[in-house]
Amino acid sequence: MAGFLPGGGRPLIITEDPVLLDDLLRLCAAAGAEPHVHHAVPGQGGAGAEEDGGLAGSGAAGVEGTSGGSAGGVGWEAAPLVLVGDDAARRVRGAPRRDGVFLVGRDLDDPLVWQRALEIGAEEVLRLPDAESLLVDRIADVVEGAGRPALTVGVIGGSGGAGASTLACALAVRAARAGERTILIDGDPLGGGMDVMLGGESAEGLRWPDFAGSRGRVGAGALEESLPELHALRVLSWDRGDRVVVPPAAMRSVVAAARRRGGVVVVDLPRRVDEAVAEVLAQLDLVLMVVPGELRAVAAAGRVAAGVRMAARDVRVVVRGRCPGGLDAEAVAGLLGAPLAGEVPVEVGLPGRVAEGEPPGAQGRGALARFCDGFWQRALGSAQGVPA
Repeated sequence: MAGFLPGGGRPLIITEDPVLLDDLLRLCAAAGAEPHVHHAVPGQGGAGAEEDGGLAGSGAAGVEGTSGGSAGGVGWEAAPLVLVGDDAARRVRGAPRRDGVFLVGRDLDDPLVWQRALEIGAEEVLRLPDAESLLVDRIADVVEGAGRPALTVGVIGGSGGAGASTLACALAVRAARAGERTILIDGDPLGGGMDVMLGGESAEGLRWPDFAGSRGRVGAGALEESLPELHALRVLSWDRGDRVVVPPAAMRSVVAAARRRGGVVVVDLPRRVDEAVAEVLAQLDLVLMVVPGELRAVAAAGRVAAGVRMAARDVRVVVRGRCPGGLDAEAVAGLLGAPLAGEVPVEVGLPGRVAEGEPPGAQGRGALARFCDGFWQRALGSAQGVPA
């Protein structure tokens, strides 16, 4: 599972400039962050009054730690993000080098500003107000505990009726049953709705049309909390309205937010690769292309694979059923020029159970559940079995 950054997700601000401090506090509020604030570095001429916390334990010349600091204080090395006002740069030159330090100011035309940034090991120099959007994004990543991004898997049908949506749903259900934080994203507006397959078409929560106007960054935590929760996972599906298009920018922002939340993200993809789908493909770790074991389906899958490969990094084949002409799964994958991810036999009785309201993969037995469990054990590096 994704790890969380140290320092409680609260950035550290060091500045004596009241105008700059007001700006930084405003940007932190916009990102949902409550920062630790130093008006000056502790231990320097008695002027180091601090609003919250101390640079405890830094041990650096010129950046002396306070004795204990205030309750909940965070040190220079423990803070997940440090924002140093340009006015304070010279006073933190002795601090230990670390990642996540930014030099911030409102008037950075001084040619020596880059030298000051180098002296404190700053990653970037941010000029306000031009860099406000970037800075809010950086702070929001800290608030959300940005750690290892989610393992993001797309599922696409190599031909019509291949069973890609069924596999996508089963993968999400089995991942959730294994205790993974899971989001299932319905990327196919003409697929009938993944919430329907999960028996939650009337469940409260947002659908794709609610995100159609999204621009820029979408909060990962807010996204997860806004979606319907069905069978221990979150699902982003389509409503029953007429809208079938979401702008590429909105697609990109929503999928990026889901990835930042960590755990597992499964995306059910349409066979037609347009600009919006390309935005999704670019963020996937792996694409599973489901191909029925039929010669005609293999021919169709070749055309689908060509489009997917233009944006996806890793495409693998899942063969569903046996080809009556004697073509085995390895041969199908070879014809498509992609690695074989596995073979899923046709499961008798599955369509009937789904029609009665039981999502694919809900039962621990059966070929589909076994495939999904094995896939996640390999993909997530888990040596433990998946509960039924």
